[in-house]
Amino acid sequence: MSEMTTAEYIRFLTEGTRTAKLATLRRDGRPHVVPVWFVLDGDDLLFTTAQKSVKGRAIRRDPRVAACIDDDRPPFAFVMIEGRATVIEDSHAVLITATRIARRYMGSDKAEEYARFNSVDGMMAVRITPDNIASEDNVTDIGGVTAGEA
Repeated sequence: MSEMTTAEYIRFLTEGTRTAKLATLRRDGRPHVVPVWFVLDGDDLLFTTAQKSVKGRAIRRDPRVAACIDDDRPPFAFVMIEGRATVIEDSHAVLITATRIARRYMGSDKAEEYARFNSVDGMMAVRITPDNIASEDNVTDIGGVTAGEA
């Protein structure tokens, strides 16, 4: 097991179509965890959501969030981000964010269609600015033997 360098975790977060599992707190203190599509903007993680969704309401009430992005294939890896969420309601900024996300997950040919769907009235973009980042690569590598190889 080894901690990723900054370049390694950025590459990990930007390759393919991994989802982030976003954790927020409900009004009564219960955790709420959901998958979200995301893109990076520098060190910040961006996603869109409905303003009235559980996560949208939770973020407005308490901006403290955590997100975990993992690779569930041996030898396994993850990046966990703890930070503060900032809500973005400007319709143009929401459209730009939604387009970037749609391009990543749906491809260029469907990006505009999905971006329009995810930037209608009542949607918002969210920016997570990290306070703490933890990452591990080769989680099951113990003494040169990786899980599934033995």
